[in-house]
Amino acid sequence: MKNLKTILFTIAILGAMSIASAQHTVVRVYPKHGTVVTKVTKPKVVIHKKTNFYFADGVWYKPRAKKYVVCAAPTGIKVRRLPRARRIVVVNGRKLYKYRGVWYKKTGRHYVVVTV
Repeated sequence: MKNLKTILFTIAILGAMSIASAQHTVVRVYPKHGTVVTKVTKPKVVIHKKTNFYFADGVWYKPRAKKYVVCAAPTGIKVRRLPRARRIVVVNGRKLYKYRGVWYKKTGRHYVVVTV
């Protein structure tokens, strides 16, 4: 009888844990242009026209003192990788990649920001 109670208790706990984990939802909120942030997680430094830009999770930043300002992606800037959530879109017969409103064209091993 004691073993049965232990088994039922264990099943109840595991069931409650699986229900709680099934209801977990992640919502990403990206900052608007002009937003000042103090920390950027794992940024890639990209130099474009003698200016440093920081690229992290599809968001572009410019340095300002010891902080970062969210900015628009400069046309012509190159990055090695795009986030996996990018979309492939064919525009006028050209294969382009779109992520967070920024359009990229694959050129060799890089992705270049273009205007559409």
